[in-house]
Order: sequence, then structure tokens, then C-alpha cells
Amino acid sequence: MATKTFKLNTGQDIPAIGLGTWQSEPGKVRTAVAEALKAGYRLIDCAYCYGNEEEVGQGLADAFAEGVVKREDVFVVSKVWATYTTRCELGLQKSLKSLGLDYVDLFLVHWPLLMNPEGNDDRFPKLPNGERDIIRSHNHVDTWKQMEKLLATGKTKAIGVSNYSKRYLEQLLPHATVVPAVNQIENHPALPQQEIVDLCKEKGIHIMAYSPLGSTGGPLFTAEPVVKVAEKHGVKPSAVLLSYHLPRGSTVLAKSVTPERIRENLNLIELDAEDMKLLNDYSDKLTKEGKLQRFVYPPFGVDFGFPDKS
Repeated sequence: MATKTFKLNTGQDIPAIGLGTWQSEPGKVRTAVAEALKAGYRLIDCAYCYGNEEEVGQGLADAFAEGVVKREDVFVVSKVWATYTTRCELGLQKSLKSLGLDYVDLFLVHWPLLMNPEGNDDRFPKLPNGERDIIRSHNHVDTWKQMEKLLATGKTKAIGVSNYSKRYLEQLLPHATVVPAVNQIENHPALPQQEIVDLCKEKGIHIMAYSPLGSTGGPLFTAEPVVKVAEKHGVKPSAVLLSYHLPRGSTVLAKSVTPERIRENLNLIELDAEDMKLLNDYSDKLTKEGKLQRFVYPPFGVDFGFPDKS
């Protein structure tokens, strides 16, 4: 499955599985990236906000130097952070410098908001009362207009969004000259976000799923249908949760810094219609009962238009 790809609306091929680097422990990211590339991963997902792009860059450089892989064979994703959404080119430049690259394959808007670019912190500026320092008059469409201009620089091959709800996409698309190539969202059976997935499919926007296991500790490992499908195929629940995205036509990000787990996460399986029905029925039940679980929702104090949070 490591070689499976999907086609983006840009014509680029994007791998079906990638290595995520969010919250990866400092000092372990470099090895994790190099190990992942050796194991067969060809997509590395990173972001300025994660604070570890320098280590990611070192891992990439190690793999290139060892001849494990060439730059053009690796799909590198980065994201413009909320303090740079009025300075997208500077945000991209900072990421490229840390990564030691001339270009990324995909550059995303990390969250559709602006935090004070002149605030008291480069990544998480706060007000005296401890709340996030957010410029609420900012329109996320203005950020997209800047993103579109980046394509002409050659510093990114594609642009996209992240954490965009159906409502925000519907605000953006009428003003977009370039349709986003990707929308990266939290996605798993306990948060199918079907309304976003369906809209993206209709508009030719590829879904990239993060936090596919739920969150730290894998809270979805014990969900009854996940366990049932895992037992049927003789695999771990994690393999089911990662494999769930392939029939949905989505790319999935697996996060680990342990070499053994990194390799194990590549062992995706083909789920059949019966398996997907079990998992989808579970999603529908949670949706009807109002019990969907979103594990990643920073305290911005902004309504991003997600039904489970609005």
C-alpha cells in the first residue's frame, strides 16, 4: 500500500499514506523521517507551527545523502501558521529555510484565522488575560488570495487548506481562482465529517486525514466495530483505522517516531463493503446521537462552522 497514490486536481500524484510529525518528540523527528523514507513512505507532513521543521529537514537530508530517495520522489507538505496568514510568502520562506528545501509539494492554510502578527509570541501570541490574540476582522478569503500568488514563485507546487468546514469552503470557493488541491481535516469513524468529505469530492478537493486513531493513546482502538473488523482480518485496530481512509479515496497521516511502529503503519489492508458498512453505521449512530468525538480543537474561541462545535 506504500506505493498507492491518488490524483490531485493539479495532476500531481499524492501518496495514500504519509508520516505525520505533529507532537513528535524533539530529538526523535530526524530519525523518524529518515526511517519512514527507508520503510517506503513518500509523503512527509509538517508545519511551521509544529516547531520541528528543522529536524524534519535533517531527516530528509539524511535520506537524500544516503541515496534512499531523491527529492523529487518525496511529497512534502507544510502549512502557513495563523500568525503568518497576512504574510504567506514569508511563512513559506521560513518553512523552506528550516526544511532545507527549495520548494514544497503542497502548502496549506493551517487554520482559517489570523493571530496577531505583531503579538508577544511568534506562534501563540496571547492577550494580557491569557486568551489567544486573534485579529477578528481578518477575512480568510484574503489569505487564499495570497496563497494563489505563491504558485507563480515555484516555491510550492500546489496550495490547499486545512481544518476547513463546509461553511468556510462555501465562503471561499466563489472567490477562488485556484480551487484548493487538498483539505486536511481530522477524520476517523468517530468524526467522519461526511458533509465536508462530500463537498470536497464534488469540487475535486482531496481529503487528507489527520489524527486517524483519534488522539494519543488511540481512544478508538476499543470501539466495537473497529475491534470486530480487526479480528476478522487478524490485524491490530490501528491497521483498520488507517485502512478506513483508502476506500473513502482519502490520504491518511500516520504519526509515530518508533521505527517498528512506523513500518507497521504501512501494513494497510483492503476493507471490503461489509467492513465499511460496519464502520459507517457506527459513524451514523454517533452522528444521530450527537456523540461525535473531535480530539483536535485549539482554544481559539472562533466558530469555524463545524456542526459538532457550532
